[in-house]
Amino acid sequence: MKALISVDMEGISGIVHSFETNPERYDYQRGRELMTAEANAVIAGVLDAEPTADVLVADSHGTFRNLLPEQLDRRARLVRGKPRALNMLAGLDAETDAALFVGYHVRAGEGPGVLAHTMNGEILDVRVAGRAQSGDVRMTGHAQSDDVRVTGREPGEDVRTTTRSLGEIGLNAAMAGHLGVPVVLLSGDDAACAEAADLIPGTVTVPVKEALGMAAAVTLHPEEARDRLRRAAADAVSRRTEIPLLVLTGPLEVEVDLAIPHTVDLATLVPGVSRTAGARTVAFTAPDYGTAYRLILLLAQLSTIRPA
Repeated sequence: MKALISVDMEGISGIVHSFETNPERYDYQRGRELMTAEANAVIAGVLDAEPTADVLVADSHGTFRNLLPEQLDRRARLVRGKPRALNMLAGLDAETDAALFVGYHVRAGEGPGVLAHTMNGEILDVRVAGRAQSGDVRMTGHAQSDDVRVTGREPGEDVRTTTRSLGEIGLNAAMAGHLGVPVVLLSGDDAACAEAADLIPGTVTVPVKEALGMAAAVTLHPEEARDRLRRAAADAVSRRTEIPLLVLTGPLEVEVDLAIPHTVDLATLVPGVSRTAGARTVAFTAPDYGTAYRLILLLAQLSTIRPA
């Protein structure tokens, strides 16, 4: 059994402010330690359920160099640094049996959500229209406990999406689904967990804090959060075959709203990308989700370039 754990930072218990997630700020070291400890809790949970599992951990925040390698559970392998294929999902492939998203946050424009954004703060919105398939579901939704919430969907359901907004949760879950990998667990604040439950019925969600705003939350004690994460990860991996894929089949119509008009100018240099009405939106058509995902990543990278 192979598992990929993608670890972001904004959704870690105890973290509420950008000073705790920014390498140039004084509270960043504490943020790194909290992030590494939650990653270790999820690694332990996966291995509680599957002692021989091959566990990869993808450092998925900012520079992708946040997790402390010397403090990470030695039974896991660490995917670190950038640029890299599949970005936050580096290490994921069709041989992966389960993906687990740790420390994730709600998409830009939603909330209240702690440090809500999409990808890098320069992406205002990503809208994708295609056919969503629920996959082979063999369960119905129910709630198991206060710290682990499970939802479900009827077998064989297939619905047409209509220009739905996706943040990092949806974009990454759909890429996992494209490769046939279920997202079995997500942790973050309550807003992120609600977004995941809506997009990926059946996934186990672990809310480690209740968002009060962009930089405020009621948060669990870090040790309590880790205990819940370990139990939830073991449960989620054990039920991985019951959790549906988020699959968006092509052709897909994609629109991306960009914060800076200069980025729109750069984006239109990419073949197939066109400017829509207004100064901030570009659009393209992709034959499949893998192509759409990679192009969205490219647009995010272009958004970091400033005029000379």
